[in-house]
Amino acid sequence: MGKCFSSSTGFSKETGRTGQVSTPSNLVFTSSNQKGAQRLPIPRSEGEILSSSNLKAFSFVELANATINFRPDNLLGQGGFGHVFKGWLDGNTLGAAKPGSEMVVAVKKLRPEGWQGHKEWLTEVNHLGRLHHPNLVKLYGYCLDGEHRLLVYEFMQKGSLENHLFRRGSKSLSWTLRIKVAIEAARGLTFLHESKVIYRDLKTSNILLDAEFNAKLSDFGLAKEGPTGDKSHVSTQVMGTEGYAAPEYIATGHLTAKSDVYSFGVVLLELLTGRHALDKSKVGIEQFLVEWAKPYMGDKRKLFRIMDTALEGQYSQKGAYMAAVVALQCLRTKVTSRPNMTEVLASLEKIQSPKNTANQTPSEVQALPSPISKSPIRGHPSPPNLTPNGSPHQSGLHSPNGRGA
Repeated sequence: MGKCFSSSTGFSKETGRTGQVSTPSNLVFTSSNQKGAQRLPIPRSEGEILSSSNLKAFSFVELANATINFRPDNLLGQGGFGHVFKGWLDGNTLGAAKPGSEMVVAVKKLRPEGWQGHKEWLTEVNHLGRLHHPNLVKLYGYCLDGEHRLLVYEFMQKGSLENHLFRRGSKSLSWTLRIKVAIEAARGLTFLHESKVIYRDLKTSNILLDAEFNAKLSDFGLAKEGPTGDKSHVSTQVMGTEGYAAPEYIATGHLTAKSDVYSFGVVLLELLTGRHALDKSKVGIEQFLVEWAKPYMGDKRKLFRIMDTALEGQYSQKGAYMAAVVALQCLRTKVTSRPNMTEVLASLEKIQSPKNTANQTPSEVQALPSPISKSPIRGHPSPPNLTPNGSPHQSGLHSPNGRGA
């Protein structure tokens, strides 16, 4: 969906790890702490989705008043979806309020042209209208008024993870905050998978941070219901962002929860290295973060070579190696060999334990047992091919700096 929301920033602070699914009263809630969450019946028609969403239906006039008629100085960001504006609502009634008072929100305004935009708008209402978790951005309501289609979210004060990692002039995130963000993003993704939803567009611009740097997944326009019955995957048009999409999905259009796991591995690698998943300003293999970094990720003695220099060495070497191993497991080419998100989350949470947070000397890091087998490509350049068919670029994907940036 419109990736302009990556620059919007949090109003409400949610605590706890339990997630809920808001549904009609005859359906049960699910939790991120429950195993094997049941797939919910999904409304098929637009009318059913909107009527069962438990969201407020705003009029266009209400949102125009809330944003002071979409005044340019209230613009938070823009992208393929349209524009995002800062607005103010009454915290109790969700009616328009005066600027600087009451509740701050982010109002995403769809470009009027294009069926695909409407489809993704409806998908976002469908998912965020019923899925609630501390690590998913909160959707307060929507507007379907004539040709106008808008979405109203909580305001995320610290903006996107992408900006904190890559924007020039931004203060570098500490090691502790990077692991915190990784864990919280993993919690949100775990909840989605337990709710039988595949996110399909995990990337740093879709991870938003509130005032306390709590991470929340945003932008669900590309999300899909997972496979049902004895099906192993969902067949769909390839959509997503270059550098993040799993190679088997690009090659076949077969979408599974493990496709999200691959994307999470890319994001985790970006947190470790401070490099973009795809950087066409670089030459050769260095354009492709995964292929460039793989030879170093499983080697305790070489990992420091790819760590973000902005950290200035202020990180737990043991914790960094543990995180690199998790990322490498997520990035395995064989889909069935990748861990699920529950396993990924458990591994990342171990990094926060006191014994894994202190800095170690190089000799102590070398003494760590390796939890993965020795890579035959270690120390050798990885092939630049992103996909099984040998092409790192696919027309079905968009550039990180294009529609979805």
